[in-house]
Amino acid sequence: MAGTLTFEALKTAAKSGEIDTVLACIVDMQGRLMGKRFHAMNFVEHSHAETHCCNYLLATDLEMATPDGYASTSWQSGYGDYVMKPDLDTLRPVPWLEGTALVLCDVLDHHTHQPVPHSPRAVLKKQIARLDALGFTAMMATELEFFLFEKSFDDIRKSGFRDLAPISGYNEDYHILQTTKEEAIMRPLRNHLYAAGVPVENTKGEAEAGQEELNIRYAEALDCADHHSLAKHAVKEIAWQQGHAASFMPKWNAGKVGSSSHVHQSLWQGGKPVFYQEGADLGMSDLMQHYMAGLIAYAPDYVCFLAPYVNSYKRFAKGTFAPTKTVWSVDNRTAGFRLCGDGTKGVRVECRIGGSDLNPYLAQAAMLAAGIKGIEDKLALAPPTTGDVYEDDKAADIPQTLRAATETLRNSKMLREAMGDDVVDHYTRAAEWEQEEFDRAVTDWEIARSFERA
Repeated sequence: MAGTLTFEALKTAAKSGEIDTVLACIVDMQGRLMGKRFHAMNFVEHSHAETHCCNYLLATDLEMATPDGYASTSWQSGYGDYVMKPDLDTLRPVPWLEGTALVLCDVLDHHTHQPVPHSPRAVLKKQIARLDALGFTAMMATELEFFLFEKSFDDIRKSGFRDLAPISGYNEDYHILQTTKEEAIMRPLRNHLYAAGVPVENTKGEAEAGQEELNIRYAEALDCADHHSLAKHAVKEIAWQQGHAASFMPKWNAGKVGSSSHVHQSLWQGGKPVFYQEGADLGMSDLMQHYMAGLIAYAPDYVCFLAPYVNSYKRFAKGTFAPTKTVWSVDNRTAGFRLCGDGTKGVRVECRIGGSDLNPYLAQAAMLAAGIKGIEDKLALAPPTTGDVYEDDKAADIPQTLRAATETLRNSKMLREAMGDDVVDHYTRAAEWEQEEFDRAVTDWEIARSFERA
């Protein structure tokens, strides 16, 4: 059973016992799948219409703690329910789990049945609707980078996350021999995702020991974000099945390069790319230039959606292929934005700022909002930067800490107009909480540095 499932096909598979479990999932603030496992017959008879979850699921942190300060829900309001509304267009088999299918759900208000504005899928859908009103469709692709480790999640956790050993011993960028040794994880990952309707292109070794990259074919923005979330989940589950851990932490070791999630994007109209203009410099249409100018001008505003945690900012370092500047260049991997496919119908912009920990719905929504603003205001695109952008003192810096990025998010007039005050305030509070939790922590670095010598 390849590709996505129709509801009628699920009914048939449930009756025959071929599928006995349906995962009904929402995507939380951190980009993780949360939900319930239904008996397949219950799902097809009843729960395909809707089910429910606690509304704290869109107001927690990575530890599932319940921070204060959210307007949408709290202990005071009693943590009520949200409606989980299955989007049956996302129904698909989960080939790496026996007898299992999965559906993604939209999150609705329990009383009004209207979309919850800060739900990640709703945030992206709003920007897609704005773009549609202008007559355009966003086509996007994300690259997923991650590390594989020798030991399992449980073994690593029980050891206190110390003495982490990647699955390989050397840089495996494009390395066929070393990645052959990892095929027990990567081959089923490719094949299972493809069978689940995720259009996998390839996997490759990345520029560090134990680092892999998964590339998925471009798709419309919502499909792209769905594919990203399913793939990230699958990486962890399939690695776990093979007795290994997979981590999307952007910078797990100070001496090693980090993991990114580059986002490629272009606009289409009537099934044709409109970023391309024959005869134009680099093949870039005026529309593309306005869009890119918006992306770059408002990059500081939305970096918090590309780098949502304290650790995210440890990745931005010279000489690591992670950018430090918010400028663009032509096919240059030292810039925050890279023009790819110049002079061809495939011309597009790649944002290289995002880390492997980003929530794809929020990241894509924020970039679409910036691009739309660039189009609406007909912003002019500055000339491309050349050479080693790391050494360009005139180029604007990416915010270097979560604290700084939180302030640019809080004060973003553009994002408040595009997403709404309630959404910006919600995710500003999420970023504040991450910083507050880190500020309370006593790190190994502090103890080793100060215990005896302070």
